[in-house]
This record gives sequence, structure tokens and C-alpha cells, in this order.
Amino acid sequence: MSRGGLNMKKAIFFDIDGTLIDCINGHIDLSHQVKQAIRRLQQEGHYAFIATGRPYAFLSEAILSFGFDGYILTNGAQVMIGNETIYKEALDPTFVKAATVEFEQRQIQYMLQSDRYSYMKDEYKEYYQFFDNIGVSRNYLVSDYQLEDVQTQKIELLCPNDEAMDYCLSLVEQNPEYDYVHSISERMFELYSKKNTKATGILTALKHLDIPVEQSYAFGDGKNDIEMLSTVGCGIAMGNASDEVKSYAHQVTDSVLEDGVATGIEKYILI
Repeated sequence: MSRGGLNMKKAIFFDIDGTLIDCINGHIDLSHQVKQAIRRLQQEGHYAFIATGRPYAFLSEAILSFGFDGYILTNGAQVMIGNETIYKEALDPTFVKAATVEFEQRQIQYMLQSDRYSYMKDEYKEYYQFFDNIGVSRNYLVSDYQLEDVQTQKIELLCPNDEAMDYCLSLVEQNPEYDYVHSISERMFELYSKKNTKATGILTALKHLDIPVEQSYAFGDGKNDIEMLSTVGCGIAMGNASDEVKSYAHQVTDSVLEDGVATGIEKYILI
């Protein structure tokens, strides 16, 4: 039974990067205003979820300790309610094995992201440095592993040159069941299955909690937020989102640097 009544409960889903925080510009924690607004949602009996392309290993202590009611992770490949995983699905291991051989030949640094840990070779110094800079803890990063033991939900890639970038794009073109999004920069790719999206993860969570889609909301700013923004009852795009992303949303709020999540909660949800 959902807290606060069966039909009046709402579920609100928040993207992280470019929505709750802006790690590229050094804002790696939720602002005081955003924290207060989300707390008020929860105090009024509603659910607050993270919906992110990040794996569990990339959740900062600030996010983990806040008290979110659940997580949609790795673009919907894993769904958690509280600390319980209610859904997860890995990529085809044959595809992963063949792809990693090509990555190594082309000197593409890669990370295999799974339900609890993420896996990356120790020699990928540039990639480790990047994640250190954006506040990702190494507590859930594993460098000593056997590929066949990893249930990969998503692959993140750092390409050294244009030729490597072209290969990553061709990989998606040749395997239409997969899709990609640029992560942070043009050199970085996130490779994932089209079957799982933030939207499918949200629908799984809503069904588990017996909350109608009409009572759901989502905040996002990126390409991988488009499906969830157009699927929930009210999709709210951040002011810093592209015009394409905004076109799929029901409402547009202020930018992440202007505490757009707090504004959107007050304006569109707590009314």
C-alpha cells in the first residue's frame, strides 16, 4: 500500500546530471532550495525517485544519503524500490564480448556498468581521472575482473580520436537494438539497449507501487530523458535542456543553476 492514500499519491522522477546537479561546473550536491522542495514532496506523502543513466556505482554519497524512495538506473536497466531491486536486465554477453575486443584494439577506454559495481581496467588512467573530477567514488569501481562474470547493463566509452568515435557510431548502426547518447563530451558515449529506457523503468516502478501514470512527474534535460518526459503524466524539462528535449515536455522550468527543480515542484506539483 502506498503511503498517504491510494489514489492521491504522486511519484516524481528526477534526472541527476543537468537537472539536480551540474557536476561539470562544480555543483556536485543538491542545492538547499532543491533539497527543501523534494523534502516537502515526501512530507506530503509523495514518492521521490532518481531516474538516471548512471549505474549504482556512480551515485554520490549526497544522492545515496538523501533518502530517495527508489532509483531508475542505467537508463531503465535496473529499478530499485528502496534498497530492493525489482527489475534488472543485462546486455547480450556475446555482443559485449565482441565489442570489448574491438574497443581494446582501437584503444577505446571502456567501463562495464552493472547492478552494484562498475568494471574498468586499471590502466585507463584518463577515465579514472575524469570520474574523480566529477565526484564519482571508487568504492564501487572494480579493476580486477573476468568479463564472463560481469552482467553488463550499459557500456560507457571514452574515444581517443575521430576514427574511434566513428566506430562507436557504426556499432549502433549495425546493431539496431542498441542506442547511444553522448556523455558529457563528444568523445564519450553511453551504449545501452533500446529495450530499457528511463520510461520503461518508471512504468515498472509505478506498477509496483500501484500509482497511475497520470499521477507521475519527471524532470530532465537530456536526450535520454525524452521518453520519460513524454510518458509520465507531466514531463518537466529544465531550462538548460535543448529545444528538442523541451518539445517533448508538458512544461519547462528554470535551469539547473537557477534551482529549476525547486521552481517546478512548487509551480506544477505542489499546487
